[in-house]
Amino acid sequence: MGHHKLQRFAENLTFPNLFQVGFDQLEQEGFALRGHWSDHFGNDNPITLELGCGKGDYCLALARIHPDRNYVGVDIKGARLWRGAKTALEEPLPNVAFIRTRIELIDRFFAPSEVSEIWLTFCDPQPKKPNKRLSAPRFLDAYAHFLAPQSVMHLKTDSQELYEYTLNEVLPTRDVEVLASTNDLYNDNVSTLSEAKMTQTFYERMFLAEGKPITYIQWKNNK
Repeated sequence: MGHHKLQRFAENLTFPNLFQVGFDQLEQEGFALRGHWSDHFGNDNPITLELGCGKGDYCLALARIHPDRNYVGVDIKGARLWRGAKTALEEPLPNVAFIRTRIELIDRFFAPSEVSEIWLTFCDPQPKKPNKRLSAPRFLDAYAHFLAPQSVMHLKTDSQELYEYTLNEVLPTRDVEVLASTNDLYNDNVSTLSEAKMTQTFYERMFLAEGKPITYIQWKNNK
């Protein structure tokens, strides 16, 4: 492991906006902020999650646009989270926090109705393992444990397969209302897509440079 990566892992432990909790600790003690995220942010503003956030490009950008909302980026890669957490402290962006954990454990960090919105931005499309896709039914069931009524979800991806799987196979089986969908975001002028165009992640810019169309779905959970 490189010296810089070790340095970043050590620095991560000092960041007040980055939470790292091991599985054993979660099992034995739980997560102290579950149900009490307002204690960290100092307000009761709505919480938006970015799952598989990488360096946190999206939640950082949204936090700048919407200071009246709180944002939590989630990823398993500590070196990536270092960049997002450090940027949030330097700017500063007090309405941004990060969690280092596997997405499979995400319901351990939030209480019922504590989250109002989720962004899935360029997550691994898992072409051979649909059950591992972050929009698979098992993950949507896990998110339901902490999502508020009428919560909104977004999927933004360069993967046509993931887009069609979510839109045509998964969402029709759920109690949801699809608010917007497009298989070519930047060549679609529908006004409801404007927020999805406001921010581009590192990978999104790379895919666009390669000429790949970006797909997008937004839906509301009725329960």
